Amino acid sequence: MFLSLDDFRIKASNFDLTNEWNVLRILCGAFMFPHVAGKFAAGAVSAGTLGFFAKAGFQPAEVWVWLAAAAETASGIALVLGICTRFAALGAAAVLGIAVYALQVVKGFGWTWNTGGYEYPVFWAMVCLAVAVHAWKSHLATAETKAGPSMAVRA
Repeated sequence: MFLSLDDFRIKASNFDLTNEWNVLRILCGAFMFPHVAGKFAAGAVSAGTLGFFAKAGFQPAEVWVWLAAAAETASGIALVLGICTRFAALGAAAVLGIAVYALQVVKGFGWTWNTGGYEYPVFWAMVCLAVAVHAWKSHLATAETKAGPSMAVRA
């Protein structure tokens, strides 16, 4: 099954810190929250953030800021809790990929973080992709085991 109720269950095994994939997944989710916080100042959308989104071509900028904040919050929460991991990790990678695109449009090529470059979001997007691939492999292996040999042959 592509998506099931089990994908939405918070399990104790999601927080087993002896599993390196859990640690990586939780870190990926936790690192989404500073991206959300940075978009706001004094309880409102930051003027600098609005200007950045507008300059990157996202119009109307305020709608795009709220959309980005919602996507980052949802993927961050899902990754930290381990719910819908394979989709949340892909979503987080996509959001970070769009951030890289926006940085390129606004600032041009700049790789290192200390110059406002995009090495940081590229790194976290790649880590999120690794988490997604692992989650998909685990899901498919579990589905094949539950289906039995006759279903595995048809797939």
